[in-house]
Amino acid sequence: MEITRHHGEKGSNAALDRNRLRRYSMTQRQKGALYMILSALCFASMQVVVRLSREIPTMEQIFMRNSFVLIVSAIIILRKKGSLFGPAKYQPYLFGRSFFGFLGLITLFYASSHAAQGDVTILNKTSPIWVTILAVIFMKEKLPKIQIPALALSMAGAFIVFRPSFESNPFPLVVAFLSAVTSGVAYTFLSFFKGKVDGLTVMMHFSTFSAIASIPFMLKDFVVPSFKQAVLLLLIGVFGSLGQAFITYAYRFAPASEISIYNYSGIIFSMILGFFILGEPVKFTSVIGGALVAAASVMVYVYNNRSNKRAGDETTK
Repeated sequence: MEITRHHGEKGSNAALDRNRLRRYSMTQRQKGALYMILSALCFASMQVVVRLSREIPTMEQIFMRNSFVLIVSAIIILRKKGSLFGPAKYQPYLFGRSFFGFLGLITLFYASSHAAQGDVTILNKTSPIWVTILAVIFMKEKLPKIQIPALALSMAGAFIVFRPSFESNPFPLVVAFLSAVTSGVAYTFLSFFKGKVDGLTVMMHFSTFSAIASIPFMLKDFVVPSFKQAVLLLLIGVFGSLGQAFITYAYRFAPASEISIYNYSGIIFSMILGFFILGEPVKFTSVIGGALVAAASVMVYVYNNRSNKRAGDETTK
């Protein structure tokens, strides 16, 4: 009897310890949200460093950024004994993702070097619009009713950012918008790879393609960096790698519908970093435009959560 009681007490204590651990440990969704916010912070930091090192040609910046990601990805994949470049049957799709991702990088880096960071980020965050439209056209996905007002709201926000005071040259803003379009195409490919190609393999393919494709352009206008510029180029690689890693693992912890909303924290980070580090004024029109773009995402986020909860309630009946 005493032995049984002892084992019972031991088992109940273990259960209490597990409950306490659960209470104080982060849920998968919370981890995904945290990683998404960290990714947004890293990418916003990368954009600021791109602006600080704009004496270095764009292609040289892109080469350094992707070379760093390439090395890190290769080390991790080889340790895991995974596939560096993916199965042969998926190569056309991987090249498509890499090509449009490369165009997205070129346009993003150029815009970051020539326009206000907050404006660039706001326009770049309209990429989900293009992901939605392309998924409906090419992947035959259904367009939820909520997406129509959300798309309209996002476009209105982008238009306000374009319009305002024209204090900066509008051409970089057009380029930032093109970055959203090309990134939207690249992200559409990413949804296709789910369950088919490992995320690190996609990163490896993309960074290798981008590094090689940038070499001819880089050699044409190569600038030998000073020590300060070399440090900035290294930081572009570090922030770019961390941002990519955080966003990759964020989607492993939780579904995109639950955590993608936190990616819009990048708008706030870009405005704050642009103000304190680059001395860029925070324009009222940028705040309004950014709020509309973020509000569109909040609408979709709330709608998806309610739909998922409703579907869950129906299955438990």
